[in-house]
Amino acid sequence: MAAYSYHTIASSAEGSYKEKGSKFLAFAYPVASEVEVKEKVEALKAKYFDARHHCYAWILGADKKHYRTYDDGEPNHSAGDPILGQLRAMNVTNVLIVVVRYFGGVKLGVGGLVTAYRTAAEESLRNATIIEREVCDSITIKYPYTATADVMRLVKEFDLSIVAQNFAEGCTLEAELALRNKAAFDEKVNLMKILGVKIDVK
Repeated sequence: MAAYSYHTIASSAEGSYKEKGSKFLAFAYPVASEVEVKEKVEALKAKYFDARHHCYAWILGADKKHYRTYDDGEPNHSAGDPILGQLRAMNVTNVLIVVVRYFGGVKLGVGGLVTAYRTAAEESLRNATIIEREVCDSITIKYPYTATADVMRLVKEFDLSIVAQNFAEGCTLEAELALRNKAAFDEKVNLMKILGVKIDVK
């Protein structure tokens, strides 16, 4: 079953944790693509270039099936996995968390590292505002100018988010349609066609 909505964070947030001289700085970001993930990670590596580790985890997509973890030299599964665990615990997606570690001279052991990375990640999410977003389909509506009023009623009825409009040589309207409304929208468009409204939706 397709997900109609998902939870993510409204804007970036931070958290931190200290243990035996080591500092763990956590940064949570809303992201929409792997390209954006890479940009955020590279920016943090440049800013905190003197840190020992830059570990992270991210999840993308409403179905949460696209994810990755990175331990950056820490023992396997001691950094990325605990960060990912917090993303899953808070049920968010389209989120990246990077935890920057400054080594304090005392080894924490795998258990200590798991606790540190998990706690820092958790704090960054607790400092974030979690919001719900609709899963949308991008659609393009083509119609003659005489059908403008009909199309505008369609926009209002289904709360379409207009991305672009063009009134040259016939009209086109690009919009975002909430996935939960797609079946009803398609039914309404078919009815309009039966009633003689010249409208084409892709």
